[in-house]
Amino acid sequence: MRGLGDALCGGEAILARLEETGVDIRADSRRGATGVSMGGEAAIMRGEAAMRQAKFGIGEVVTHRFRPFRGVIFDVDPLFNHTEEWWLSIPEEVRPRKDQPYYHLFAETDDSTYVAYVSEQNLVPDETRQPCRHPHLGLVFEGFEEGHYVPKDRVQN
Repeated sequence: MRGLGDALCGGEAILARLEETGVDIRADSRRGATGVSMGGEAAIMRGEAAMRQAKFGIGEVVTHRFRPFRGVIFDVDPLFNHTEEWWLSIPEEVRPRKDQPYYHLFAETDDSTYVAYVSEQNLVPDETRQPCRHPHLGLVFEGFEEGHYVPKDRVQN
């Protein structure tokens, strides 16, 4: 397993590949979670906050603290790296801080799969130790071993 701070080179490439294959990675409020939308200017906070070590690593299975979904981490942003519009669309009373790691997840609910972008403060380790069923896990991971996913040595574009 890779270290907690390691991120697969090419997380953006993975998102691009998902878009090419027709995967909808836009926000979907019907699921009670916000998916990734990489269009537009990213609100990168370089220099505004000290970066810290990510709590979760690539391949870890996590659960949202408040929303009914779980997922597998496939990329990590050390700080918020999305649009201001996306961030402001989150209700203020539950809006996460920007000065923390954000995770790209292959996410799932009981009846759907999607890609999500979630702040560290809203994730907890998944206690089930069960594999996820997301159809795109094979793009990034070799398989599931001992409660986590094993990254491929190289992600294919």
